[in-house]
Amino acid sequence: MFVHKTATLCALSTALLASASLQAAEPLKAVGAGEGQLDIVAWPGYIERGESDKAYDWVTGFEKETGCKVSVKTAATSDEMVSLMTKGGYDLVTASGDASLRLIAGKRVQPINTALIPNWKNLDPRLKDGAWYVVNKQVYGTPYQWGPNVLLYNTNVFKQAPTSWGVVFEPQDLPDGKPNKGRVQAYDGPIYIADAALYLKSTKPELGIQNPYELNEAQYKAVLDLLRQQQPLIHRYWHDATVQMSDVKNEGVVASSSWGYMVNGLQADKQPVASTIPKEGATGWADTTMLHSEAKHPNCAYKWMDWSLQPRVQGDVAAWFGSLPAVPAACTGSELLGAEGCKTNGFDQFDKIAFWKTPQAEGGRFVPYSRWTQDYIAIMGGR
Repeated sequence: MFVHKTATLCALSTALLASASLQAAEPLKAVGAGEGQLDIVAWPGYIERGESDKAYDWVTGFEKETGCKVSVKTAATSDEMVSLMTKGGYDLVTASGDASLRLIAGKRVQPINTALIPNWKNLDPRLKDGAWYVVNKQVYGTPYQWGPNVLLYNTNVFKQAPTSWGVVFEPQDLPDGKPNKGRVQAYDGPIYIADAALYLKSTKPELGIQNPYELNEAQYKAVLDLLRQQQPLIHRYWHDATVQMSDVKNEGVVASSSWGYMVNGLQADKQPVASTIPKEGATGWADTTMLHSEAKHPNCAYKWMDWSLQPRVQGDVAAWFGSLPAVPAACTGSELLGAEGCKTNGFDQFDKIAFWKTPQAEGGRFVPYSRWTQDYIAIMGGR
């Protein structure tokens, strides 16, 4: 959710094309004894074993029960996750919707047998057939967490919550009388183009934007024009959660797209911040635990996917990350999340979220992700 280099992304695209000839493994028919090891690529804060806070530990119990030792490689962007899974050596990845379809198309992940996951029955019906992980009626992984990309704001500057994303897109004076230039941030990832598209969908209906991930050439040009207008305002294009929290605390950043994880962390640090979903709505992410097509520890992987769908685990993750559980029972099944945790994090906002999805050309009707990548790198560089 790290810096994008053109050469790296070109190499990634080449690798993905080369991988298209690979054949995904057949789904497992039965879960056997664990292999003793499990290697996961995950977002920061997703796989906790009590090292950050001893109250948050959903790994130790799994290791004791299964004998599968968990090793985690954190990744800060979807592009990095795709790159790591392309190189191989990992069993699972907690992929967002802007990575999952690329992984499926590249044959880097395999379909799973949900009959081997007893806790699948706990899954939120709203997530069961998500287009970001179910393709041709094949299920590629287990939903993990979901949430909106919120507007984080400084409560000393904004006495009332901002009602529009315009505070980060349009040059303007903020409620404290000072310009927003140099005091706002945007996400360092091509998928942020969808945030700008969602804003224009509401503010410029004449463009006819229906889906922020399906943009024709005219719509796409208008979105890029908005992002170029935004670029001089940006303090930093963020990709590292800890760096954003530091910028809000120490560098005068007062408004930005963000995640509940950073909002929670800053509030715990007694910083004057809150979050909101403005009137235009929000993009968001629904993350899926996906199994590598050449996973070396498939039995441990299945055991983890089942473990991760327990209400208490789901609730604990949501409490730590500021996200929403993929299991509704988690809303009352975790002391850490508490009785109001799901409501606070936006459990009822599902229908207002435009979930991340890899943009595809659809026969040339829309601008594909490869263009998004090239153009967003140029915009961040001031071109």
